[in-house]
Amino acid sequence: MFEGKARRMVSGGRAGGGMSLFDVDAVVAAMTLEEKCACLTGEGYWELGGCPRLGIGPITVSDGPHGLRRQADTADNLGLAGSEPAVCFPTASAAACSFDADLVRTMGEALGDEARGQGVAVVLGPGANMKRSPLCGRNFEYFSEDPHLAGELAAAYIEGVQSRGVGTSLKHFACNNQETNRLIVDAVVDERALHELYLEPFRIAVEKARPWTVMTAYNLLDGAYCSENARLLALARDEWGFDGAYVSDWGAENDNKASLPSGLDLVMPGPRADYRADVAAAVQAGELSEERLDAAVRRILELHAKHAAAEGTSVVRSLDERLDVARAVAEGSAVLLENDGALPLVPGARVAVIGAFAREPRYQGAGSSKINPVPLDCAWDALAAAGAAASYAPGYDAATGEADEALLDEAARIAAAADVAVVFVGLPDASESEGADRVDMALPAGHNALVERVCAANPNTVAVLQGGSPVELPWRGRPRAVLLCYLAGCRGGQAAADLLLGRANPSGKLAETWPVRLADTPCAEHFPEKGRQARYRESVYTGYRYYDAAGADVAYPFGHGLSYTEFSYRDLQVGEAPDGGFSVSCLVRNDGPCAGREAVQLYVAPLEPGAFRPPQELKGFAKAALAPGEECRVTLPLPRRAFAHYDADMRAWDVEAGAYEVRIAASSRDVRLSARVEVAGSPRREDGAPEAYHRVRPGGFSDEAFRKLYGRALPKVVVPMRPYTANATVGDLKASLVGRLVHYLLRRELRLLLAGDAERRAQAELAVMETPLRTLAMSGTNMNLVGAAVDVLNYRFIRGFKKLRALKPAPPPGGAGAPSEREGDNV
Repeated sequence: MFEGKARRMVSGGRAGGGMSLFDVDAVVAAMTLEEKCACLTGEGYWELGGCPRLGIGPITVSDGPHGLRRQADTADNLGLAGSEPAVCFPTASAAACSFDADLVRTMGEALGDEARGQGVAVVLGPGANMKRSPLCGRNFEYFSEDPHLAGELAAAYIEGVQSRGVGTSLKHFACNNQETNRLIVDAVVDERALHELYLEPFRIAVEKARPWTVMTAYNLLDGAYCSENARLLALARDEWGFDGAYVSDWGAENDNKASLPSGLDLVMPGPRADYRADVAAAVQAGELSEERLDAAVRRILELHAKHAAAEGTSVVRSLDERLDVARAVAEGSAVLLENDGALPLVPGARVAVIGAFAREPRYQGAGSSKINPVPLDCAWDALAAAGAAASYAPGYDAATGEADEALLDEAARIAAAADVAVVFVGLPDASESEGADRVDMALPAGHNALVERVCAANPNTVAVLQGGSPVELPWRGRPRAVLLCYLAGCRGGQAAADLLLGRANPSGKLAETWPVRLADTPCAEHFPEKGRQARYRESVYTGYRYYDAAGADVAYPFGHGLSYTEFSYRDLQVGEAPDGGFSVSCLVRNDGPCAGREAVQLYVAPLEPGAFRPPQELKGFAKAALAPGEECRVTLPLPRRAFAHYDADMRAWDVEAGAYEVRIAASSRDVRLSARVEVAGSPRREDGAPEAYHRVRPGGFSDEAFRKLYGRALPKVVVPMRPYTANATVGDLKASLVGRLVHYLLRRELRLLLAGDAERRAQAELAVMETPLRTLAMSGTNMNLVGAAVDVLNYRFIRGFKKLRALKPAPPPGGAGAPSEREGDNV
């Protein structure tokens, strides 16, 4: 309803109790230079200013993406401070396993309702970054290792939220794929991988759903910070038709002189007196055209226009109905990894419920997406409410995962006395967070010991996994069933109980490959990069693309997921489409005893490519709901672009002429139907890429091969040493006397803030140590003050103190003498 180009009308403020409308172009023409520059930064931590003199008040944004983290008082971007209660939906890593765009769209609608109820104009989500490695600490916020699946689900999410007149912020653009040194690391990516993997989900989401904003990532991309990477920012506008506003991630803006000319529209958070002054000075000096300034201001005011256009839109779903959506997504996303007849549980069976997560569930990750949930359920309570004859043993400490002999003995005793044991295990809360990557793929030793002990005591054991990313399972094959819930949100307990009892039928499919062990992953030796440059040596070979190409065994393949019923496929039909592609369909039948839903997957495999290509790629999917004995025809479009690869020499997408195989599959390694098609296109030609990319072998890719593939000089690696700059991290300052004092003070503040939580304190300290000085702007600090501090750190005391004396008090937020309504909210 509210997608597409904004109305040129913008709401006025609410001070008089009414709502007036202004023509956006007329407003821009009436604004002073100072007012325009004030519009380019936030008015506060979570507020976008307008133009108070012309009656255009602020609008509020809130962290997402799987629920609102609206902060009414103190503000932060790491989930340390509190927030308003909200529905916590399943995280993206869970929701993606639904392979169900309609379900994700419904979740977006419910989230949009939640935002309307809390007065939020823009939700900061979804996250569409690719999963290079299971170790990325923020993988739980991202959809998939596959760009097509991630892009389609991100588009559905955006459509859902924006249908409620609430904007979204597609993030983090682009190549934000590790948390280690995330604010300063340079992602060095070859052209093929950049376009085919890391930009593709953003392209799909922008073209299909037209998000109101796109958020630029913290990191550099090929030598330039994303907030000032003119090539990157122009791409979405010129090739994908993006007409919304580019907003920086909080504290990601790097260079006041380069950001706006490169395409950035909005710097967050604010207020940023230094940025406003620098832009004004550039315009006055003729270094920046007022047309470019006006274009950015217009896009920001169009956010107000879209928000105003939705004024009066009713909240469709009540709180209870939104909770029902959260449960439906959790049910539709759970993946039955293994089942030797243990599930669903036999009615009346005596059940031993083991594992602290059954009562204290892992339901979300940590960081800026950490939701303060409205009623949080758990599987133990849900099973008890269903009348299950259940006993309970904790098995391990929920916070640490540690298990002593007394806990293990108790668990084994209860398991031995039951008909079936259901053991809940997974990653502790401290393992997955924004700002830090995991160090390995291991479960806590106590969790592994518990599964082994319970299986020995009762062979009829079911394992229920909670966590946001793959883990190694040394006990794989011992439980009779394994149910993967990922991070299922605040209604995940009820969903798990319904799935275990057979009230719901698992229909999720893995949106990422589960490798046997970390050493099997394509970048195991290099992830996360500890320095300031991350080389994407594996190019297009991530996830199943790599495992298929290398012929590697996996624990569970991409797209895998079992059901309590059985599905058969037949009658594949491939017809030509007007765009040079095809229409692919097949019949799917439910041959089993109960209703179920099957995610049908469509892959394309080039048979004799000239350019190096993955063996197959997902290009379509659909979810079919079938009663026992029911059959339906599933039709999937296969556009011509599905056969294309990005040609680095031509800097364009190209379709090689030749033979391709179209595959209908139940997973990437369970192909049910296939057909060969001939596709017209460019003549097949060798691409000159190193042999390592044409004949992939286990073990990853060398620096030498990557240098040849990259095809140009690698960006310069920044060495963290004097002279310090604003991009020196807090950790870099250890060599300085002043820096050591800063370290002491920061640790002291963290001890006070998180006095009783050593795990979260350690996470926060790691994040702080990797934080560059420039991000002091996140607390409202004038960047000129940062420049003065840098001089002092470099022992240029006279110059530093001169800069300090030259600093003037910051003008009131808003740029026109009008104080902010929540001026004191910044911290």
